[in-house]
Amino acid sequence: MKGMMMHRPLRIADILTFGEEAHRDAEIISVTVEGGIHRTTYGKTAVRVRKMANALQNLGVKLGDRIATLAWNGYRHFELYYAISGIGAVCHTINPRLSAEQMVYIINHAEDSVICVDLTFVPILESLKDQIPAEMKFIIMTDQDHMPDTSLKHVLCYEELLKACDSNIEWPEFPEETASSLCYTSGTTGNPKGSLYTHRSTVLHSLTAGISFPETMRAGVRILPVVPLFHVNAWGLAYVAPLVGASIIFPGPHLDGKSIFDLMDSENVFSAWGVPTVWLGLLGEINNRGRIPKGFGEVIIGGSAVPRSMVESFENLDVSVCHAWGMTEMSPIGTNGRLSPIHARLPMSEKIDLKVKQGRRVYGVELKIVDDSGNRVPHDGVSNGELYVRGNMIISDYYNNPEATSAAMDSEGWFGTGDVATLDSNGFLTITDRAKDLIKSGGEWISSIDVENMAMSHEHVSNCAVIAIPDPKWDERPLLIVVPKPEQEPDPKSILAHLAKNLAKWQVPDDVVFVESLPLTATGKVSKLTLRKEYGETN
Repeated sequence: MKGMMMHRPLRIADILTFGEEAHRDAEIISVTVEGGIHRTTYGKTAVRVRKMANALQNLGVKLGDRIATLAWNGYRHFELYYAISGIGAVCHTINPRLSAEQMVYIINHAEDSVICVDLTFVPILESLKDQIPAEMKFIIMTDQDHMPDTSLKHVLCYEELLKACDSNIEWPEFPEETASSLCYTSGTTGNPKGSLYTHRSTVLHSLTAGISFPETMRAGVRILPVVPLFHVNAWGLAYVAPLVGASIIFPGPHLDGKSIFDLMDSENVFSAWGVPTVWLGLLGEINNRGRIPKGFGEVIIGGSAVPRSMVESFENLDVSVCHAWGMTEMSPIGTNGRLSPIHARLPMSEKIDLKVKQGRRVYGVELKIVDDSGNRVPHDGVSNGELYVRGNMIISDYYNNPEATSAAMDSEGWFGTGDVATLDSNGFLTITDRAKDLIKSGGEWISSIDVENMAMSHEHVSNCAVIAIPDPKWDERPLLIVVPKPEQEPDPKSILAHLAKNLAKWQVPDDVVFVESLPLTATGKVSKLTLRKEYGETN
């Protein structure tokens, strides 16, 4: 028997319409590329979004067309999220940190017809213009006064397009399975792979995120997404915030510790979201000033494993840490590290033991861990294997890439994450390593994450990475690469002795290399691929 309820398709445009009606005075504050701060509200933004939707339709954009963005976190980028998907087109966010080769690949693979670009990145497109379609249209995201001289053809001004259109639009109806946005992986191995989201998956992810972070996702809270809008839709924040009435503070192009501190301090930011490398800079600035930014109470950390020392540093400042895990292919949030009321009675050290894990699954995401034979392993917190995921917010295929799809999906329709993990009886997930980053030494597996977390607790270590290097006797051995804290004299013996206190002898690296900085991927993670290329022949 079927129930007797209406069925209305889930649409992204309805999120902003709701935000305009229920939370019209909640703010969107942006550091701009042109300079200065721009302030607006959901109510005013919704009007501009409708104008831009009309402008895109006037340019001939139709259902299913891919419209690219190459832009920082700011109010115009936010507007495009809704204007593009609202008319049934696909918002393809391009990561400006990709190599030129990868950027050309995804523009052509996605078959973009329009690229909306911030002033900062116009030179990038000028350098690529001969490798992308000649008929490509470019919308430069600024006003007429700041329009640059450019060698690009078919150039339009964002604000002039808005001026030419009215705000009357009837959002079209289409099936909720209609594609809404396209995000590519950073392509550390092979070409980037595209995850093509739907209106249904995006709305479901927004609702899930809204209930998964109750301290943050509520009216009046001020959120800083340092995680970029070009990286998995800023972890969904651009969609969740209008639903719950939270204000968004966009940092624009300035992501150094001082700039982030100043913005948070002046705008009374409560919750900040980003990868660990960003928070190293902020912690350094907090240390320099001897205080935290006004209003700062929570940091959401994802993208890569958070060092225990970072959790301890924030918690000692009365800033609550929530570790989250997910993937581009998962929309992206899969787990979060919020503790339950029962954990409030635990000693701080035991709370931190839980916070450094990847947390428990969010509603709508199923997890399983399998061994090399494909058999499920027990959830005992010890047995490990490859992590697989399933749910309505997780891809079923890579966009136009059947080979990658076949390699990622198992016979039951679960997606293989490539992470090696454990699950305990309380549902806490621990990522022990990426499968490709595990080190096999003398037949025993060494987790690079475990060694890195231990090294980060040394008082002289600012950042570090552990990679495998060839060894004639043991096959592979771990190499520790360290960025020392400023004004500290690097002492490898002290660091190795520190590791030996808590690791088995065979897990301790044989050597330490000191560097000024670590190479980063396009998404702000440490690039172990680059490090392996540089140090992989070390013996």
